Amino acid sequence: MAMALRPIDNALPVPTPERPKKQAKVAVPVPKQPEFSANDENKAPKMAETVDYVASESLKPILDPDSKIQSLIEGLDSKDWTKVCEALNDARRFALYHSDLLILLLEKVMLVLVKAMKNPRSALCKTSIMASSDIFNAFGDKLLELLTSEAFDQLLLLKASQDKRFVCEEADRALNIMVGSLTPLPLLQKLRGYVKHANLRVRAKAAVSISNCVSKMGLEGMKDYGLVSLVQMAADLLNDRLPEAREAARSVLVSVHKAFTENEEQKQEAWQNFCQSNLSPIHVQSVVKFTIS
Repeated sequence: MAMALRPIDNALPVPTPERPKKQAKVAVPVPKQPEFSANDENKAPKMAETVDYVASESLKPILDPDSKIQSLIEGLDSKDWTKVCEALNDARRFALYHSDLLILLLEKVMLVLVKAMKNPRSALCKTSIMASSDIFNAFGDKLLELLTSEAFDQLLLLKASQDKRFVCEEADRALNIMVGSLTPLPLLQKLRGYVKHANLRVRAKAAVSISNCVSKMGLEGMKDYGLVSLVQMAADLLNDRLPEAREAARSVLVSVHKAFTENEEQKQEAWQNFCQSNLSPIHVQSVVKFTIS
């Protein structure tokens, strides 16, 4: 029996249609939208405002100080930090050239300085520190009556101990001017508590300021404060963890040793007896070895 032949077109394989190639996905970065607070959702964020840091020698006298003193009060009370900065610079000009007018507002100005130093905005903080330097220079010991609280001294020490270098350096300058402008004994009494501060840097900055105070004192001034207290304080700081504090302690001991032995015939023997009477054996060894060598 003859077999039926299949049509020839059925004998060839049916071509499979090609799948369309997938297009590679390309990630297109979407620009981040600015974040707004709930109160200004339709406003663009403001650009950072800048403040000029004017050196004391570049500040000019005020043309009409009697009328300007009223606007100074308004500026110090402003909610706008840039206006407070302007007012603080005006306060500096008053301190340098019209201190007789500023002294009437000095307590108010000092309160604003303390508040501004606590402000997290670095520009306001630095401006307030610069203002404090000019006020120290202008008023000296008159400020001691206004510095009854420890807030101002502590703030300067804290600012000199922080990480923002341009604020830290300005606070260091202010501390040096404070020491140079005020009578050593009352200032030393205000600073003494900070050498036991928990913050290492605050301890070191306090030690440096104390050292600078002691270097200005004679033997009688040291005795008024307490020779034993001074030497014990310095002996403790010789073992501080920061080199700055240790160096300040050595400076205090050099000043005390020089004043103590100036009129003594048996200088080293008298100094050694003094140390042995007032210090622990370990401290005697380090203090005598350092000061006599």
